[in-house]
Amino acid sequence: MAAATSEGTYLLAGALERYVLKVAEVLNVPRDGVSFEVTDTATAYIALGCRTVAHPDRDVMLVWSATQGWAVSIETDPAEPLIVLARLSGDIVQAPEAVAGLVTESMTCLGARRPSAAGGQLMGWSDLAECMDRYAP
Repeated sequence: MAAATSEGTYLLAGALERYVLKVAEVLNVPRDGVSFEVTDTATAYIALGCRTVAHPDRDVMLVWSATQGWAVSIETDPAEPLIVLARLSGDIVQAPEAVAGLVTESMTCLGARRPSAAGGQLMGWSDLAECMDRYAP
C-alpha cells in the first residue's frame, strides 16, 4: 500500500466517516454504535446489537479494515482470537446494501462456515476515499 500522506489521511477520514455512517443507516444502527479511525491503518466498527444462536452470550459486530474489508464477527475480549462469522469477498469498499446483505446472511446462517478472505487489492488512502465517495458523497 502506498504511504499515507497527511492530505490522504484527511481525505480518508472524512470519506470513511460518511461511508460507515451510510452503512450504519442502512442497518438502522444509531451513530453512537459506530466508530472509526485512520492512523497507520484505517478501521471501522458498527455495533449490531444482536446475538447469534451459536454465541448467545456475546454481541455481534460489523468491522471494516483497509486490508480485510467487511466482516461480521463476535465481540471478543482483547486477549481472545477474533471469531469471524462471515466476510464480504471482493472489493474492500462495497455498496452499503451489499454490506447489509452480508449481515443478514450471516445472522440467518445456522451452520458454521469458513469465511473467505477479501479479494480486493490494497489501495492508497486517496484511492480508498474515492471509492467510498461513490457510496456516500
